[in-house]
Amino acid sequence: MTAMLDINRLLDDLEAGLRARLEERAITAPVLIGIRTGGVWLADILHRRLALADPLGELDISFYRDDFSRIGLNPRVTPSRLPFATEDRDIILVDDVIMSGRTIRAAMNEIFDYGRPASITLVTLIDLGARELPVQPDICGRTLTLAAHQRVKLRGPDPLHIELRDAL
Repeated sequence: MTAMLDINRLLDDLEAGLRARLEERAITAPVLIGIRTGGVWLADILHRRLALADPLGELDISFYRDDFSRIGLNPRVTPSRLPFATEDRDIILVDDVIMSGRTIRAAMNEIFDYGRPASITLVTLIDLGARELPVQPDICGRTLTLAAHQRVKLRGPDPLHIELRDAL
């Protein structure tokens, strides 16, 4: 069985939450970074909707994962691309799903290797809430509690959609 969530509604919610956050914190020139792969797809959409001046950044955090030796290297590792300085910049970090917090920790480690940002705002489409690290999204499209046999997967980029699947 496969169920799908309304991606357009979730994207509208992310955009509205992000605009409110930027206004609340008086951030006028943020840079947007997506975590490959699903986070880049979402970041691309948000980048266009927000009409940001700086180009979109992309992170491949494979080498920064703390479980690298256990899970091995992703066979499709590509270089990260940050076509702007991160030092003293307000960064919007985008990922599709947050669960343990380990991917976000790895992404922040990599960002800090490029320079110390003024702030990082974390945006995620789905929060599965199974934290192993104290990392929370600032803006989230939807929080889900999945049964042990369920999985969530972002598919795309065109058309972009999110699926809930039974893993049985």
